[in-house]
Amino acid sequence: MTIRWYPGHMSKAHEQISELIRKIDVIIEVLDARLPFSSSNHLLEELRRNKPCIKVLNKNDLADPHITKAWVQNFQKVSGVRALPLSAKRLGETKLLVKLCKQLAPNRGKPGWPVRAMVVGIPNAGKSTLINTLAGKCIAKVGDKPAITLRPQQIDLHNGILLFDTPGLLWPVMDDQGGAYRLATSGAIGANALDYTNVGIFAAAYMMRRYPNLLKERYKLAELPEAPHEVVEAIGRYLGCLVSGGVVDVHRAAEAFLRELRAGKVGRVSFEEPGTAADGEAELLQYSGIEA
Repeated sequence: MTIRWYPGHMSKAHEQISELIRKIDVIIEVLDARLPFSSSNHLLEELRRNKPCIKVLNKNDLADPHITKAWVQNFQKVSGVRALPLSAKRLGETKLLVKLCKQLAPNRGKPGWPVRAMVVGIPNAGKSTLINTLAGKCIAKVGDKPAITLRPQQIDLHNGILLFDTPGLLWPVMDDQGGAYRLATSGAIGANALDYTNVGIFAAAYMMRRYPNLLKERYKLAELPEAPHEVVEAIGRYLGCLVSGGVVDVHRAAEAFLRELRAGKVGRVSFEEPGTAADGEAELLQYSGIEA
């Protein structure tokens, strides 16, 4: 199944961000630390012009720390870009973001002249969670499904920072199906645009290649089956996703596996590394039984 997902409100969001960015001092792009490339909207590079940009690698507590370190180094090779791994739920970590915003806009952050920071990112990356943590109260809507924020919101943090929250924004074209499946694995793509069985099998294939020991440990497997769909079946058997006759409900098994993977129950996992080769992506899709 080819994944295509670009809700109508995202086209409007692109226009809003393009207009708003002219009045902004600092851009805060919230990325999923587990897949920083796929969760980045590359159109933002065109829109931001020369504005300073902070790449917030959110959900850092769920990602492979060694790979996250490599991503930070990779992002900071670009002029005007800083990278900051954190968990948006932790106030102590988000305070570092406030400090960095003021450093990047040294002429603002004073009474009457707040640093105007725009928060952008793909759906479900944690923008609203970050804003609520910084504000110390529930201002922006939060949910475990994508497309929660539907229109720009302005939030005064009363600490020299004025935040502009924007709707989640994905690429308008998703020709990179490897990236699309990684986004689906992370929960960034709406359930109506994906097949849980296919995505679960893709995720199993990736874990078999990159983190086999985590699979074995979590699901008490002495050895991994040879094929990704067999891994999903083994997981379903372990989690009790059965129908009459003891047969595994593969759809339920895939959905349960993805929930556990997204919640970090399988371990700290990153779904991509800097410099991931396109031919490797195509091979993984084929290994999963999915056409590239």
